[in-house]
Amino acid sequence: MFDKTIKLPCYGIVVTFAPGESGELRSDLNVPGTVDLIDGIESMILAHAIAGVDIESPAYLEGIETAVEAVANHI
Repeated sequence: MFDKTIKLPCYGIVVTFAPGESGELRSDLNVPGTVDLIDGIESMILAHAIAGVDIESPAYLEGIETAVEAVANHI
């Protein structure tokens, strides 16, 4: 069972996980034509959370926004 939930202030991202084990991520990121790219970003965020990276830090949130903008500019 997952014991930690983090709601990020961007793209409706909610990460629920057990540190060092597994988890799941939900978001509002549903951009047609970018499924693989968005899945990659979401998978990375989830993996970082499980590994103990501070995904709530301002620098990390800026990185998420930059990555999503890059995907949006790519399509």
